[in-house]
Amino acid sequence: MVEHESPDQPRRGALKRQEIAGELRSQILAGTYGNGALLPGENELAQRFGVSRGTIRRALGSLAEEDLIDTQTGVGSFVTFDGQPLGAESSWGHAFAVIGAAVQAEIVRAQLVVDPELAASVSSAGMEFLALDRVRRLADGTAVSLERSRVPAVGRIADVPVEGLVGDSLTATMAEAGLTPARGEQWIAVAPLEPADAELLGRRPDEAFLHAVRISLDAEGRFAEKVTSWLDPKRFRLHTAFGGAR
Repeated sequence: MVEHESPDQPRRGALKRQEIAGELRSQILAGTYGNGALLPGENELAQRFGVSRGTIRRALGSLAEEDLIDTQTGVGSFVTFDGQPLGAESSWGHAFAVIGAAVQAEIVRAQLVVDPELAASVSSAGMEFLALDRVRRLADGTAVSLERSRVPAVGRIADVPVEGLVGDSLTATMAEAGLTPARGEQWIAVAPLEPADAELLGRRPDEAFLHAVRISLDAEGRFAEKVTSWLDPKRFRLHTAFGGAR
């Protein structure tokens, strides 16, 4: 049986598109998305509003016509673990939980440090940082990553060496201190493990690992976190997608 489109369907679609564009417009003008910030992806917006990606695309197109946003063919990259995307999560602990990976984090260092070089490189207002180093292990004890986080020692973050993390989560601790990553950049290369890092990971020195450096900023563009990671290339991969609207 052939189904014919109701005459009201195009009108309802247009109204929905206008509703979505109106809500996003209000958020942009209110500063929820600052200049240069990325809007959520099409899939996320489609799920949020319960519509198709085509409707989202048309809503974004109307905002672009108003010069409120720039739409462009973009390139997105993210890390996968055993083929499952870890995405752009600010917390890999949360990302691992989302994909159901049995990976536990072991804190090997939690210390306040003064680092003028880091402060200058990221334009940080202060020179004191929390140095939090963690090894992530599988259930059998095999280490799959080493992550060295450096976070401004403000508010609750400065208490971590004595009080520990809020809910065993650096992300939650940063949020309590009013420090929430909103955007950033990441660089990934292949490099040999340095002796000290190889010892922590239980690997041989000079073994090739993925070496990642990620710098996150908050919504106002202030430095939030630098993470230097060593990732087992047998478990982690870099996935790149291109050609979609951003």
